[in-house]
Amino acid sequence: MAKAAAKTTASSSVERRPALAGRATSAAGVKVEVLPPAERMSLRAPEASLAALSKALGVTLPKKPKTSASKAGRTALWLGPDEWLVIDEAGKDPLADCAKVSVLHSSVGISHRNIAISVAGPEAEATVNSGCPQDLSLEAFPVGAASRTILGKVEIVLLRTAEDAFRVECWRSFSDYVFTFLSEGARDAAG
Repeated sequence: MAKAAAKTTASSSVERRPALAGRATSAAGVKVEVLPPAERMSLRAPEASLAALSKALGVTLPKKPKTSASKAGRTALWLGPDEWLVIDEAGKDPLADCAKVSVLHSSVGISHRNIAISVAGPEAEATVNSGCPQDLSLEAFPVGAASRTILGKVEIVLLRTAEDAFRVECWRSFSDYVFTFLSEGARDAAG
């Protein structure tokens, strides 16, 4: 009987599908689409640990508000004086890289908690600003700028990836709301 149970368990598999997989919408001047899954880590560390952690991660952790740093498919976003969001789109595990370091830090894998949505095109800024009160002009929020902010009623992490493109990170439980809000903002911006 134990063999039959083991066989049933081994043969059954569960396929994990990303939230909002394949959703995209376009309007004149802007496209909103769900980005592929990525590895993510929430990192907390004191100033004295940053050099060792930066070396382990392969990207220099930014130390100034509203900044980010990227290298080889990995991006570190400054969220607070001792807090970063690390996103790896190259298929590597930043949590495993930090586990090799003995300096004081806290790293937590949040890959399945977040969803990333791209907003790109000449009307991207207006689309995001339809629900985000932050000044997103290039002068105030240049390429590489990152911040924790709000969109409508939810918290997001916003990264400007190009003059006309943003990466919106949100919790998967709010992803349908954020995607719908941005889609409506895109239609309004195009209007």
